[in-house]
Amino acid sequence: MRLTAPILCLALLGAAVMGLAEQPALLMVGTFSTAAEGPALPDGWQRLTFKKIERHTQYEVVNDHAVTVIKAVSEASASGLTKAVTIDPREYPIVRWRWKIENILDKSDVNRKDGDDYPARLYITFAYEPDKVSFGKKLKYKAGQALFGDIPIGALSYIWDSKSPVGTVVDNAFTSFAKMIVVESGAGRIGSWIEEERDVYQDYLSAFGEEPPAINGIAIMTDTDNTKERAVAYYGDIEFVGAPK
Repeated sequence: MRLTAPILCLALLGAAVMGLAEQPALLMVGTFSTAAEGPALPDGWQRLTFKKIERHTQYEVVNDHAVTVIKAVSEASASGLTKAVTIDPREYPIVRWRWKIENILDKSDVNRKDGDDYPARLYITFAYEPDKVSFGKKLKYKAGQALFGDIPIGALSYIWDSKSPVGTVVDNAFTSFAKMIVVESGAGRIGSWIEEERDVYQDYLSAFGEEPPAINGIAIMTDTDNTKERAVAYYGDIEFVGAPK
């Protein structure tokens, strides 16, 4: 059967529209590549500091091979950059980001409080939704609130560790509300930009054993306050990818 020109055009247009419809939706949360160079923070981002830590990591927007990124320099210090968001991990389950480090930490140890430092980490925090939390976890959360005020019900911390195998998942050395997930390890990829992708929905389900509530925050952090070392890292754009329709 021969297609007339108008019918052929409609068929091609339909195929193009279908192709566009199949593209997953993107939700940009860290557009560092559009930020102006200098110490001013990108739109929507704030400094994350801790009461008992006086020395803070320094963050600035720098140019790296014609692309602006966040540079972090930590010298026996700890602080981060954070952004408040509201994201349904069922609708946008995949997080993508890129990062680069200049060195690993000799004394870092994911299992110890005095080794809880990393040259680079990406935090994803989750809101407290009572109907999605087990009774035991509610009690622990209420106790945590009494001590620390408004805290997330859970957090996934994607880290670049020094020694632990990639894929390691453990409780944070200070709290079981945060799970540490090793996505890079060792010095083999130092100095190279690494593209990362994780399924946040599945990671939360595996780490906590229950359905994830809404994502309420994103943070990046380079810290060396426990090991008293120095670390330099760079962070590129961060985005969430929609689930296939």
